[in-house]
Amino acid sequence: MFKPGTSLTVNNARSVLSEGLSAIAAGQASIDVSEVAVVDSSAVATLLAWRRAAQARGAALEFGTLPANLQSLADLYGVSPLLHGNASAAPTSATDRHH
Repeated sequence: MFKPGTSLTVNNARSVLSEGLSAIAAGQASIDVSEVAVVDSSAVATLLAWRRAAQARGAALEFGTLPANLQSLADLYGVSPLLHGNASAAPTSATDRHH
């Protein structure tokens, strides 16, 4: 199972994204992000890109339990349902998130 390091920020997102995409292309259905401790918005973008890549292959992708800081960013951006595989619950607009 692919497991990124302890940091997923703009400084390493490109390489971590590529490594994860390779793992998905090889058929991995889960990426363990439990040890990612340092994040910024690039981490959320990377996980969403991995999810899209898996969906394009017709495959499911699991991340397990997100670390609190990553979960907090996903909540802030309103994309938690997308990261947890529940796209139907994702808000479609900013106003949806505030009602």
